Amino acid sequence: MADDNINGSTNPSLSVLAQYTKDLSFENPGAPRSLQSRDKPPEININVNVNANPLSDTDFDVVLTLNAEAKDGDKVVFHTELVYGGVFRVTDFPQEHMLPLLFIECPRLLFPFARQIIADVTRNGGFPPLIIDPIDFATMFTQRVAEEQTRAQVNVVPN
Repeated sequence: MADDNINGSTNPSLSVLAQYTKDLSFENPGAPRSLQSRDKPPEININVNVNANPLSDTDFDVVLTLNAEAKDGDKVVFHTELVYGGVFRVTDFPQEHMLPLLFIECPRLLFPFARQIIADVTRNGGFPPLIIDPIDFATMFTQRVAEEQTRAQVNVVPN
């Protein structure tokens, strides 16, 4: 009964069972010319995506995808993609907390590791390390829910 609290219910628990790199690519199409110094830094665009899939009643695979592309005008200086995952065990959380947990808290736990991989691969590619700013996963989740609700309303066909 060590997991029971005063009123007899169990305490919610989130455990990281594994973290892994599912896919990693780095492209430096203009090398070695792209490694020469520039008058101004390249423009960098970063895209972030989060997905979660159940593996069992308590285990979930959460995948954080980071894409970064650096351009100098219309020339790609470098492009990198990382698909970084974690297997999480979630027990005794109320159902209404599951989506925020999987799409906010789990990627928040994965992000520092993914950011370090991106920094290392860009540095190893001959560029200054790309340190991605912290990501507001709560805002991303809120926007995703709003987009899905809008899509659901558009798809409703009146009788």
